[in-house]
Amino acid sequence: MSDRELAIRRRLREDFEHYAPRCLRIRTKSGKIVPFTLNKAQLYIHERLEAQLRTTGSVRALILKGRQQGASTYIGGRFFWKTTHRRGVRTFILTHQDDSTAALFEMVSRYHEHCPPLVKPSTGAANAKELLFDRLDSGYKVGTAGSKAVGRGNTLQMFHGSEAGFWPHARSHASGILQAIADEDGTEVIIESTANGVGNYFHEQWRKAERGESAFQAIFVPWFWSDEYRKPAPADFVLGTDPDEQGESETDYAEVHGLDSAQMYWRRLKIADLGESLFRQEYPATAAEAFQMANTNGLISAKLVMAARKRTVEPSGPLVFGYDPAHQGGDRHALAKRRGRKVLSAGGPTGLSIPQSANYLAGEIDRDNPVKAFIDVTGGYGAGVYDILVERGYGTPGRGIVVPVNFGGAPIQDKRYSPTTGEALPGPLNRRAEIWMDSLDWLEDPAGVDLPDEDEIQADACSTGYTHNSRGQIQLWSKEKMRSMGIPSPDCWDAVALTFAEPVIETAPLKLSTSSRRRGGWQGA
Repeated sequence: MSDRELAIRRRLREDFEHYAPRCLRIRTKSGKIVPFTLNKAQLYIHERLEAQLRTTGSVRALILKGRQQGASTYIGGRFFWKTTHRRGVRTFILTHQDDSTAALFEMVSRYHEHCPPLVKPSTGAANAKELLFDRLDSGYKVGTAGSKAVGRGNTLQMFHGSEAGFWPHARSHASGILQAIADEDGTEVIIESTANGVGNYFHEQWRKAERGESAFQAIFVPWFWSDEYRKPAPADFVLGTDPDEQGESETDYAEVHGLDSAQMYWRRLKIADLGESLFRQEYPATAAEAFQMANTNGLISAKLVMAARKRTVEPSGPLVFGYDPAHQGGDRHALAKRRGRKVLSAGGPTGLSIPQSANYLAGEIDRDNPVKAFIDVTGGYGAGVYDILVERGYGTPGRGIVVPVNFGGAPIQDKRYSPTTGEALPGPLNRRAEIWMDSLDWLEDPAGVDLPDEDEIQADACSTGYTHNSRGQIQLWSKEKMRSMGIPSPDCWDAVALTFAEPVIETAPLKLSTSSRRRGGWQGA
């Protein structure tokens, strides 16, 4: 091979963006065979994966996307590129149904068929479920997620899990196939799916990835990044101002996401076919929206949360903490920090013991000096955290920073009235419902409020449904009910809601002196 040919091959081996349009061919929706040029969504996925590879030496990624945005095409091209340039690479593709398995394997076969001779590998065995490159001792296998045993017994370097939200035996596959992939440099596991509600394996793994609780990174691709999802609007096209079933008008939606008339006209036509709820699942604008259940009677609408995520408000007033210690191992010890109309942060670690949880909150208090830190003491765990902090001087009666809040206790104000008409409104059943309703009032503030632009916060805020009891009082779904439905505990929003537990006024910061820390006393700053 000449020096020129070697240089060409080297770049094709090392640069996928350069390799794809020169060596791979794809079938378009119109049936044409064309070079594979990465679109916006595919470029974004590629950049995220390459960054992870540089940082960690391997790839572990979950991709949440809308329909037909090219994620599977990209992963198929990436893995063909890697499998045909390395020795001893075993790649496995698992899909949710037979026709999808056949389609993805056909795509790989097309890559091979049209691959230029300079980089086309020699082929050994080739059939409907296997493609081997004999001289490289590398190759592909495919399977359908119908049998719990599919894929077991393989030793793999590359794994593509397609539409994992629809796998019937997802946890069994995870304990089988994923265990066959060594935790070594160069290995890649990419699992992609459209959303299929909450509580399934894909949704659980997505939440863990968002929280940084697994080796997987969470990659979301909104529908409006796809150039084909647009249609020229007629001259008389006007965005609607009436709220839809999610409480959001077309005008609001376009403004929040920065969409033009062609995108909004395409969206309107698609909603006419699918309906509002299914459109938001199949063509989500945010990850939280994708996972929202259509039948969830949520107290807080996605519209309010999304508007707050996109708004910038300067913090003002006293700093208030809300802390929701975990009552089960998988839940967060969620801490929210709010100053007036701005939530500064909401999140926290998992897996802390009661003393560790108390130490975590104490450290945050010492650093930031909030005026109050409201703690959920429902059950023994939160009460234990509170008791430790009181013993350490953070809860001196009348002047303490930490304040206990019993979610199941009676509301401070059990009656509510319309601020405009004075009409009596349904009141809260208990303290938890009361503070959530107060947080809803805050979100509806005409002056505008500001939330961190994070899907997890939106998912928690919008996931909790409610009912009315026989007296007309509002009762939120319990965490136990949500877990039985496969919905994670809304820890982040419980913490945000706790910042509204009591009215707080600005005071001089109270700091614990060395001597008074031992005595449990406070002194002025």
